Amino acid sequence: MPAKPAPTSLNKRERGAVLWSIIKKLSVFAKPYHSLIMATLLLTVVGSFAAQVNAFVLRYTVDHLTEILKLSEPWQEGAKLLTTISIVLLLKELLYAAISFGQRYFGEKIRINLSRDLSQKVVARILSYRMGFYTHPDNDSGKLQTRIDLGVSSLTRLVQNFFIDMLPLFANAIVALVVMFSANVWVGMVGLVIVPIYFYISQKQATRLQGFRRQMRHYRESKSEQIISLINAITVIKSFVREPIEAQKHFAIQKEMTDNQLKTRGIGFGYDALKSFIEQIGVVAIIILTAYFVLDGQMSIGMIMFHVLLFQNVASPIRQLHRIYDEVNDALTYAEGFFDILEDDSQIEVVGGVNPATVQGDIELQHVDFVYPNGNQALQDVSFRIRRNRITALVGLSGAGKSTIINLLVKFYQPTQGRILLDGKDLQDYDTHELRQQIGLVLQKNHIFGGTIEENIRYGDLTASQAQIEQAAIQASIHEQINQLPKGYQSEAKSLSGGQQQRIALARMFLKNPPIVFLDEPTASLDAIASQQIKRSLDLIKQNRTVIIVSHNIAQIIDADDLVVIEQGRVVETGTHDELYRKQGKYYEIFNAMSDSLNLDKITQTLENH
Repeated sequence: MPAKPAPTSLNKRERGAVLWSIIKKLSVFAKPYHSLIMATLLLTVVGSFAAQVNAFVLRYTVDHLTEILKLSEPWQEGAKLLTTISIVLLLKELLYAAISFGQRYFGEKIRINLSRDLSQKVVARILSYRMGFYTHPDNDSGKLQTRIDLGVSSLTRLVQNFFIDMLPLFANAIVALVVMFSANVWVGMVGLVIVPIYFYISQKQATRLQGFRRQMRHYRESKSEQIISLINAITVIKSFVREPIEAQKHFAIQKEMTDNQLKTRGIGFGYDALKSFIEQIGVVAIIILTAYFVLDGQMSIGMIMFHVLLFQNVASPIRQLHRIYDEVNDALTYAEGFFDILEDDSQIEVVGGVNPATVQGDIELQHVDFVYPNGNQALQDVSFRIRRNRITALVGLSGAGKSTIINLLVKFYQPTQGRILLDGKDLQDYDTHELRQQIGLVLQKNHIFGGTIEENIRYGDLTASQAQIEQAAIQASIHEQINQLPKGYQSEAKSLSGGQQQRIALARMFLKNPPIVFLDEPTASLDAIASQQIKRSLDLIKQNRTVIIVSHNIAQIIDADDLVVIEQGRVVETGTHDELYRKQGKYYEIFNAMSDSLNLDKITQTLENH
């Protein structure tokens, strides 16, 4: 699935539309936490009123202290006043602490649960996608992981800032503004005028930074991809002594990221300074205006501090408005790629159809063409038959299309044209999951999962008993070696050698016991003894099954009942080994090349002499 390119610029209307779309999508995940959200909102409202208590207490204190100072003995009344306000403030702080804890705890619980649900949903989703999704160049492991991780983190951070950070601040600002207006309309107007100015500046700040953020996304994906590539290629890097070159490549991306971050911070600091300056203008305006009303006899002295504190309650969240824009733009930047992955229905692997209780293994390819997602045409007009309970070898040079045929037979991909029949029915009509239960696949390098040997073998049949697991290991010629390990079947599977891991994969296959088996270079890159041991296991696998094998091993090719010779994506010859060898065509050429590479004359001479 190609990732949608991030737009270089979104106007205000487009940004609002995308944000609303993201909120609607998030609301689906938030629905199970409706009660938590309502509790958080209720605590936020209560907390916003509690946050104004300090302003009222300060006004009360200043006004009463002014009156107390006129008394001949002010200390007694002053002590009573200080005791009263101390009790009120302490009780208020206890209440506010409880409210703040509940509001932040509930908000954090919402964020953590959403993070879990989003991560689980996207993993479950990509597991349902076709193989073509994973082989597309835009979905290599580094880029895919970055898009998922940053998508989840940006969305959950948006939720966190809304429920934990910004929602209480904005609730405080609204209540403080209402109180200011109720006390004096003109003072309230000063606080109100600051709000749109802050909004305008924050919007301009977000627009300036939008391109830098989207560029940062590209840098992060490239960096992640480069590190994964570096780890995978570490043997080649060290063998060619190219560590300085690879370090320089990483430094180049890191320098671009650093320059981007410094520009972003510089722009942000400039706008923050401007907003702080405007806030101070507001404070000065309120002090002057309130002082005028005090001198005119319309207000008490305490109202000066009362309005200043309320104005700060208004300005504080507005001052941090750029954080909202930051999170919104992060959400726009990363959530697009995240939801592209989550909502790509075209990539879903079709499940449903004919449920094959058992399959016989008669396979026929009829005029099959196949083009990979990257545009590479791998097969052209391929037609041949595979007969049940026989061994069919696909023979050809590297890149001829042999493994592609295996991928089509396992339904990892669908033919671009033509069709494949299994037991007379179109392969696409079979239920994919049920069909794969009837198919075994042994690759050149099979994946070994983290965990014990027993767990890796049991992967072939999750309901298998210990006796069945050991029987499968015996068939794969690995049982004795497992018993020699200190922990036996509880040993870590990844600590085994390559040949041992291959036999663990074969044991997994024996446990599954499928009627159709595909062998794709199962002994390549193994030493001669390991290959010989695995060949014995493969000989057992081949009994009474339909077997399709891809190999450059002469012994395995000769063992096949039928041969299909493929060249540049086309079938050029079919028949038995003897028929094709006598024909002296492409198979004859390939077979002789294999024989020459083994130096059979020298081997024969050695055997005859000894």
